Amino acid sequence: MSETDIDDTAAPLVEHLTELRQRLIKALIAVAIVFLIAFIFADKIFQILVVPYERAAGENQELTLIFTAPQEFFFAQLRIALFTALFVAFPVIASQIYKFVAPGLYKNERGAFLPFLIATPILFFLGGSLVYFVVMPLAMAFFLSMQMTGSDGAAAVQLLPKVSEYLGLIMTLIFAFGLVFQMPVVISLLARAGLVTEQGLKDKRKWAVVLTFIAAAVLTPPDPVSQIGLAVPTLLLYELSIYATRLIERKRADKEEAEA
Repeated sequence: MSETDIDDTAAPLVEHLTELRQRLIKALIAVAIVFLIAFIFADKIFQILVVPYERAAGENQELTLIFTAPQEFFFAQLRIALFTALFVAFPVIASQIYKFVAPGLYKNERGAFLPFLIATPILFFLGGSLVYFVVMPLAMAFFLSMQMTGSDGAAAVQLLPKVSEYLGLIMTLIFAFGLVFQMPVVISLLARAGLVTEQGLKDKRKWAVVLTFIAAAVLTPPDPVSQIGLAVPTLLLYELSIYATRLIERKRADKEEAEA
């Protein structure tokens, strides 16, 4: 390879790295702006995140969350702000990734990729909503049912969750469900690339069931409500991915037949 060829190769590489840096800076600026706003309103966001706990305990119950270290609630507010920033700025991050990748795609490839870009934040939001409105209230109701009132000399057992532990639980579940709900997008992209097939997904269905429950046991607290709440939607999404793969294969077969 001559020096001219090396220079021609290095120039596009530098341009790509420069553009990548610009895209990352824009994404980080979006995250930073939302982070600052969210930190200012962290106490109000915290009250929103506590709503599933309130629903599980009942409207007339007075809830108490504790912190056992002077700096604990401050760091909890930082976590709330970062969580909100990543959640709200996710569409901006995804759009910057798309704008970086799009110039290297053909026009029809960009058109095919765009629906997946739109579906990604929607599915993530649906996964988080499932946690907020269904899974978390059921899980907290399960934990509250383990309380015991002291009588006849028996010790009372009362749930007094720490702020950091409650936030860690709900934020972990929201991100876990949000990522799991990306399964149709990921598998559909793999199907378009020819890396997976409908029959292959069907043949691996039993392994998918086993891995789903293992993942649910790892990603969720050790209670049946959270684990089943993650496993069942995941299996439904797997079946949806099989159906999406079938449609992609049919469309590809029709295109090849028309070209032939």
